[in-house]
Amino acid sequence: MLESEKIRLSARSGEFDQPTAGLAYGFVQANVVILPADQAMDFLLFCQRNPKPCPILGVSSPGERHIPGLGLNLDIATDVPRYLVWHNGEMTAETTDVSAYWRDDLVSFALGCSFSFEEALLEQGLELRHISQGCNVSMYRTNVPTVAAGPFHGQLVVTMRPFKPADAIRAIQVTSRFPSVHGAPVHIGDPAQIGIADLSKPDYGDPVQIKDGEIPVYWACGVTPQSVLMASRPAFCITHAPGHMLVTDRRNAELATF
Repeated sequence: MLESEKIRLSARSGEFDQPTAGLAYGFVQANVVILPADQAMDFLLFCQRNPKPCPILGVSSPGERHIPGLGLNLDIATDVPRYLVWHNGEMTAETTDVSAYWRDDLVSFALGCSFSFEEALLEQGLELRHISQGCNVSMYRTNVPTVAAGPFHGQLVVTMRPFKPADAIRAIQVTSRFPSVHGAPVHIGDPAQIGIADLSKPDYGDPVQIKDGEIPVYWACGVTPQSVLMASRPAFCITHAPGHMLVTDRRNAELATF
């Protein structure tokens, strides 16, 4: 059995509900958004207009709990370690299983996650502080607008990883190879320029240490849809909890463009 499938089955049984950073080495992890079919086309268009934060890895048919190409034994309603349930833009539940909320009209989207390019960064010997500290990656809402589609609009969310300048350059080079999982950074340096007031207080995830001589580097984040859903206020939707990703059977190496 693949390591990715083991993690999904562990999440399905309720044994595992932790962040997935650093787990299932080599396998693609995905952000999850689940919406009624009457809003799915607008959300698909939103993703196409905002490929940096919302790169599409797979889309289900209405009512199907499987996403083609991401894993044979995959149930989108049970295999994410932790879910958030939303009504009218407000989070109403946090759970490890959304079977009780499932409807025949729901469409599931799997979106690329920066955890995939982290494998390539680690292979280059670059330290990822949230992994070395054993916590979730830092995520921040910015003042950078996304491109609206139908009712969907809102601000970009970014992940932040600190590096020494030379390592930051290498990180840019490495992540540029992975456009389907957010690609190159969207900002480097001063957080105030993108509307972040305090790096020690992330909007999602955990704060990480920034050492002397390091600079913060920011990538578009798949939590952006959650910011968008809060702004757009659809009547009902489901997402993954930040950092608690769907682990698929696809390989990260498949996503590199060169």
